[in-house]
Amino acid sequence: MEKNVVICTGREEWDGFFPQIRSFLEKDSLDLCIDGETIRGYRSPDSRAIWIRDHSDILRGAKYIEKDMTSAVDHFAHTQAANGRIFDYVTTYPDKLPSEKENWTKYVRVPVEADVEYRFIKAAWLAWQATGDDEWIQGLMPYLIRAVNYITTNPLRWDDELGLVKRPYTIDTWDFAYTAGGHNWLQMQIDENTFWGIMHGDNSGYYEAFSILSRLFRHLGRADSARCWSEKADSLRIRMNEVCWNGRFYTHFVKRTPVTISGVDESEQLSLSNPININRGAADHKQAVSIINEYRQRKDTSGAFAEWFSIHPPFPAGIFGDDRLVPGAYINGGIFPLVGGELARAAFEHGFERYGVEILRTYRDMIRESGETYLWYFPDGTPSSVETSTSPEATPTDGWGSSAMLYAFLEGLAGIEDRSKLFEKLRLAPRWPAANVESADVRVTYAASGRGMSYSWRSAPGRLELSVEVPQSEVDVHLLLPDGFVPRSVSMDGRVLDFSVSKVESSVYADFSASVRNRAVFEVKT
Repeated sequence: MEKNVVICTGREEWDGFFPQIRSFLEKDSLDLCIDGETIRGYRSPDSRAIWIRDHSDILRGAKYIEKDMTSAVDHFAHTQAANGRIFDYVTTYPDKLPSEKENWTKYVRVPVEADVEYRFIKAAWLAWQATGDDEWIQGLMPYLIRAVNYITTNPLRWDDELGLVKRPYTIDTWDFAYTAGGHNWLQMQIDENTFWGIMHGDNSGYYEAFSILSRLFRHLGRADSARCWSEKADSLRIRMNEVCWNGRFYTHFVKRTPVTISGVDESEQLSLSNPININRGAADHKQAVSIINEYRQRKDTSGAFAEWFSIHPPFPAGIFGDDRLVPGAYINGGIFPLVGGELARAAFEHGFERYGVEILRTYRDMIRESGETYLWYFPDGTPSSVETSTSPEATPTDGWGSSAMLYAFLEGLAGIEDRSKLFEKLRLAPRWPAANVESADVRVTYAASGRGMSYSWRSAPGRLELSVEVPQSEVDVHLLLPDGFVPRSVSMDGRVLDFSVSKVESSVYADFSASVRNRAVFEVKT
């Protein structure tokens, strides 16, 4: 078995983190034979299908083990509607046994969903990062542009007055809407009784998608298009923050159709896209700190085993059309590792490094003891099941949440962030002091291209050493300093480098940049 990610710290909790999550992800790949071709993607934990939302998020971890990064993205592109709409999922397996038995190829777009197109763009970006295939992404650009044009021009997706993406009243990014009792089960359709509004997570997703388009156009030498999409991204972020920010966190649903739901204080509802908004760059540092502190406060007061809520406080039982959606179940207040991973990643970036470590440790203990990971848990720690969900399956190898935790581990704690493709523009932010680790050897490689990078990090009294190996890269180092460490000099292979010191909350970092070809050794001394 190829070891595309190796972490050596001498601590089993960290050295065994990737191997265990890899064991989950290997069980989550799904091959579909469609029109004589194999389409390979990563499945939802609650149905045997390739959903673009699960697939795109899972790729953040699977890109280190998966050689076929493009067939699923290509398939969603080539089945795109003429107006730019992307399907939610595709499957060749019966979904609703025993009533559904045919093994035909089935494509579904859930009408209430407004997040599909940005997830398609994110999946394309991750595939390009791992393959480095400029010709492929160049050919895909027309599909990506059609997707965002659909979102920003279709009256069912775009609120022209506010200049924001809209959707029916769902629980955050999920796929069924509130009907005030007007529908006898989960309502996934848009009709004359739909309650409309703005959900912050849709707009942060398109902010990131527009930013991705800008970066891709810049890489492909189209400066005018890059500037245009950068301006669109900035404008969307500003409007989102004007409309959705409530001073503490993002309001769950900003109503455009008046409706009152009794039994819950909607102004207090903290929903799952809040930490995701931070990681997409839509929230500034002050907002990020406020959101993180909100989660920490609710951890102390909620009584739940973890604060990774889908939404908190939840809605009253059954009001979304299924009696199983009681408070604390599934998307109505269940505890999601997906949320925990996003929250940890945000914590590492915004000065709460030890909190990020705490989240990773909580999750690592959960999966190490059970050998299982589920999409969601009840607040008392009971895992989800088919009987307690609205879904046909509840697999114990959830790739959505486990890949989010891996994302936090590799980009947050190990600190490896590829800002272009094939590690050619690299941000290195090792945060091992937050985990009381004194030395670490780290290697990551993209399975699709075989391109990778590695580093060795050492901490000793009065000295930090960071040895980096990468074929060729522009490297920005953001190095967390141990408590009391005051840097006086930074060198690269013995040559003095300019550096600065930055403070993120109470955490102190040394910041410097260099071009690295093959290998470089950085030393930071007091």
